[in-house]
Amino acid sequence: MSIEVIGAGMGRTGTLSLKYALEELGYKKTHHMFELMQNPPQLPYWKELYKTKTTDFDTMLKGFSAVVDFPGALFYKELMKKYPDAKVILTARDPEKWYKSCRDTIFQAPQGFDRFMMKVVGTFKPEVKHISNSIDFATEAIWKDLFRDKFTDKAFAIDTYTKWNEEVIRSVPKEKLLVFEVKDGWRTICEFLDKPIPSTPYPHVNDTAEFIARKKVASKKGL
Repeated sequence: MSIEVIGAGMGRTGTLSLKYALEELGYKKTHHMFELMQNPPQLPYWKELYKTKTTDFDTMLKGFSAVVDFPGALFYKELMKKYPDAKVILTARDPEKWYKSCRDTIFQAPQGFDRFMMKVVGTFKPEVKHISNSIDFATEAIWKDLFRDKFTDKAFAIDTYTKWNEEVIRSVPKEKLLVFEVKDGWRTICEFLDKPIPSTPYPHVNDTAEFIARKKVASKKGL
């Protein structure tokens, strides 16, 4: 199965909603960070791609027809090269709202003592160890590399986010790119992908409140 849609938008721009929308449109098994968390064998391929800019894409993404969110978005150029017929969707939102959402959710991954305890628990629970390793990967690739370990500098973070979006727009051929906000809804995305408009509302999931609630449940389970 070849990748048909590549999401180039950063996390907290509606990427999980896009995942569900694409799956409703027929792109069964759309890859998202959640899939990485649930599939330990994938991680070495993504780490290899991060370090060398290439990997066994077909094995890494076997069974998937679309890729959104981290880590896929970070490698949209490499994915475009491997799957040249794929269309690219850049999910975007107001930079100020994006920064606040990131700061209050994904940037709050377990740190300090909580991080230490996760690693301790991981020595006994393989699923926790994998989640811990995945967080390590995200920390290195996103917060330390892309944001140069300066995400807490709001102006710098927003500038990095803005430049990322501008680079996507410059890099992707116009006929293959859709800049999309969740508020645009089904019509915009369906016209771009040449799909019929579903009768159900466009998905709106994983807002800050939902993210925090899910994190609390995971913490109680030791994850």
